[in-house]
Amino acid sequence: MSANKILIVEDEAVVSLDISRRLEKMGYEVMGRLASGEEAIELIQQERPDLVLMDINLQGEMDGIETATKLYKDHNLPVIYLTAYAGQSTLERAKESKPYGYILKPFKERELHAAIEIAISRHETE
Repeated sequence: MSANKILIVEDEAVVSLDISRRLEKMGYEVMGRLASGEEAIELIQQERPDLVLMDINLQGEMDGIETATKLYKDHNLPVIYLTAYAGQSTLERAKESKPYGYILKPFKERELHAAIEIAISRHETE
């Protein structure tokens, strides 16, 4: 069985690298680390991940919620938000994008691993 491919969309390079290392340690394949929603959409035209970990604050014109909404509608990709933003208005906007999870930073590896496994299993079932 091949490792699940995960795309990281995170505007902070140090945070992105840390997440990447943690995912690889858990046995996942990191197919990319991108800083903007536009880059994510462009990459997904060429290669499809099994899951996207998405920050809400991104570089570029689109924020993470707009990007996640487009990825779900156009490509039926599961997205887990991995963000420091927990305000009620942000959470309400995020819910509309039909995410498969919402994890607040800083996170524990066990929580991230469990959320990824559940999201991938749910997506495969649906």
